[in-house]
Amino acid sequence: MKKRTKPKMRTWKKVVLFLISLLLISIASYGGYTYYSFQKAVEKMQSQEHLGHNEEIVSEKLPHIEPFSVLLLGIDEREHDSGRTDTMIVVTVNPDLKSVKMLSIPRDARVEIVGNNTVEKINHAYARGGIPMTIATVENILNIPIDYYVAVNMEGFLQIIDVLGNVTVNNDIDLSHRQYTFPKGEVSLNGEEALVFTRIRYEDPRGDFGRQLRQKQLIEAIATKATSPSTLLKLNDIFDVLGDNVQMNFPMNNLYQLQKLYSNLDKNIDQLQFEKGDGQRIDTLWYYIFDEQELMDISNNLQLHLEIEQ
Repeated sequence: MKKRTKPKMRTWKKVVLFLISLLLISIASYGGYTYYSFQKAVEKMQSQEHLGHNEEIVSEKLPHIEPFSVLLLGIDEREHDSGRTDTMIVVTVNPDLKSVKMLSIPRDARVEIVGNNTVEKINHAYARGGIPMTIATVENILNIPIDYYVAVNMEGFLQIIDVLGNVTVNNDIDLSHRQYTFPKGEVSLNGEEALVFTRIRYEDPRGDFGRQLRQKQLIEAIATKATSPSTLLKLNDIFDVLGDNVQMNFPMNNLYQLQKLYSNLDKNIDQLQFEKGDGQRIDTLWYYIFDEQELMDISNNLQLHLEIEQ
């Protein structure tokens, strides 16, 4: 009996070892393909052909060592339209303090469009001169350098929600738009619903400020969903969406540095917001007019956070 048992045990061990080896090879192949997909997506996101004017936006800042700033742009590009920035958020990060500040800029703010010699809504800067003109305009009003940018085609990007599965946000006010209703409380959103949720403006008594709040909520909800273990099986689809709808100037090595930095940051973000300005109609158009003292105070706040000598 013993002589007959040993060959069976050896055969079983071989089968087990073969299955384990096959599994490891499959994981390695998947990991290799995923890394390749990630690299290709980053290459597409880093492409600056869309900038025009033969300009490249390059920063030598080391995000894991030096304070730095990022301009987040949510771009609303529709058919037969050059596009406008629906969302403009300035983020400053101080690695030593392990702190983050986030400032939303009203899209209707009346400012000088740097390089275009006009005074109009800040969200027109993108239509006039793309990302370079938008960055120059933001730098001018806040008196800080913009080191990095991340520009997102919102309509395309929100496809990522359909890849991840619905996301949940805590809606603080009853809202409706056409056939869509968003009751107060926890709301589950697919990609199409999320796009409408972030675009609602006139139905919200807070106007643009309410929309800014919902956009931040959605970004946080997507980030939370993306950290779930099930996301690992969807990475290739996620990279495809990012590559097609996101543009940025973070080099590959800085992305790895950011990953390490994120784990050390205080996740309680200091939210800054313009609250003292006034709405004013000029030549039939409605503008947000900054309160000059508030603008100066916010500028000083960001300069201190970036350790810029005032």
